[in-house]
Amino acid sequence: MHEAVTAGASADALAEGLPGLICAFRMHPDGLAEELAVDKPIAEQPDSWLWLHFNLADARACRFLKAGVSLPAAARDLLISADEHQQLNASGHCLYGVLPDLVFEFDGATEEIGFLHFAITETLIVTGRRRALSAVQEMRKALRGGQKVATPATLLETIIGFMIDSIDRFSDDVAGRLDRIEESILADDMSEGRRLLGRIRRTTVRLHRQLVILRALIQRLELDLCQKLSLRIGTSRLRQRLDWLDTEIVSLRDRSHLLQEEVTIKTAEQTNRNLHVLAVVTTVFMPASLIAGILGMNVGGLPFVQDGNGFLWSMAILAGSSAIVLWLLKRSGILRH
Repeated sequence: MHEAVTAGASADALAEGLPGLICAFRMHPDGLAEELAVDKPIAEQPDSWLWLHFNLADARACRFLKAGVSLPAAARDLLISADEHQQLNASGHCLYGVLPDLVFEFDGATEEIGFLHFAITETLIVTGRRRALSAVQEMRKALRGGQKVATPATLLETIIGFMIDSIDRFSDDVAGRLDRIEESILADDMSEGRRLLGRIRRTTVRLHRQLVILRALIQRLELDLCQKLSLRIGTSRLRQRLDWLDTEIVSLRDRSHLLQEEVTIKTAEQTNRNLHVLAVVTTVFMPASLIAGILGMNVGGLPFVQDGNGFLWSMAILAGSSAIVLWLLKRSGILRH
């Protein structure tokens, strides 16, 4: 398979293996996958096809894919492109494009969105990414577990299915977090809500945008591109799953928006209560402050200056004025609000 896959590659690259290769699988006629060593040459073998997955952050891999893979020029250019806009294109018997997925880290899928670049023919599928992706990790695990894949088109369909699965699991996690946030809001604890709701809403908006585009691309693949290619991908089932998942993401987005509004309302109510208390305290002590200011003036003729009990009389007047104001506030009903 070297001559078909690596046309134009240097002799050193052939001897040492394909540069930037993350994983490689050979699919046999019975559909079983054989994982190949990434640091060794890939020998030609009849009645089989390959899946090659590259690290596009490796400049050597990009140089190799630019000149060393037997694919249409447009497909090679998109494989190594930094363009992260979803797309599906066809050229001859090759389908190529860019699809979204959740970024994968050591503890599983994250809320960040990455992109898988791919090109697929009847005998070869080449994929690449700049950050580890959840669907690719699941696909590798499935192949190592013995899952059978008959054609490159089936492999691509399965990868898209894993993309949908990862977003579905993420939406379940988001729903659980929103439940906990709602419980805390009902308990008048807005600390967690303020911190998380903005991030959740931003993520769901981004996922909704990506799912809408992906659904449109799958529909275009079903109505247009598949007629130009011999590849057969189960687009109908994928589109139905995307419709349901997008509805779920939209409901989570709307729910997070409503919870944000509730947090804002409760925060405003709490602020108003605090301002009400502050206004009452200020009103109660305002006459006392005025009287204290008058008695503190350094002028002649002030009362109680010569009286030995002047301080006590002053304190009585201050306390009495505050008590009168407090009684007036209670009688007017302001303190009951």
